[in-house]
Amino acid sequence: MVDQARARKLADRIAQIVAELLERRIKDPRLGFVTVTEARLTGDLRDATVFYTVYGSAEERAASAAGLASATGVIRSEVGRQTGLKHTPSITFVPDTLPEGARHMEELVARARAADARLASVREGAEPAGDPDPYREPAAPEPDEDTGHDARPPGDLLGGTPASGDHRAGYSPT
Repeated sequence: MVDQARARKLADRIAQIVAELLERRIKDPRLGFVTVTEARLTGDLRDATVFYTVYGSAEERAASAAGLASATGVIRSEVGRQTGLKHTPSITFVPDTLPEGARHMEELVARARAADARLASVREGAEPAGDPDPYREPAAPEPDEDTGHDARPPGDLLGGTPASGDHRAGYSPT
């Protein structure tokens, strides 16, 4: 296997070479506004996948894909000449779906913001239906002024009364 850092550098170099070729040398009229976004190499440096985007309609994207497929041989030979590798990697062009995914993510975020705004407008001025904090324990009662003890009956922790026949260790209902 090849060093991963070397493979990444070589992939970046291949992406740069392909982009320059598409800009300067390849004059296929089917190629629209093609942008090379990334290139990836396999671990043995035998296969390169070049990701690209095309600005335009679905027909223009299909025509650009056909133009790239027909120019693959010229591009591969130029990649081999400029990189100086013993074995020039085969090149496969794959449309990059990142822009569509990003656009979809932006739409989802916009929908979430709109839903948050609707909820904030509904919530504005609203008051809770019950107690503000239904799980809050009641405050401990003040000691009885006469005896200095808690005014609650013994065993009454939350304001209830002890159950009859409660024989827990240390429990005395009196």
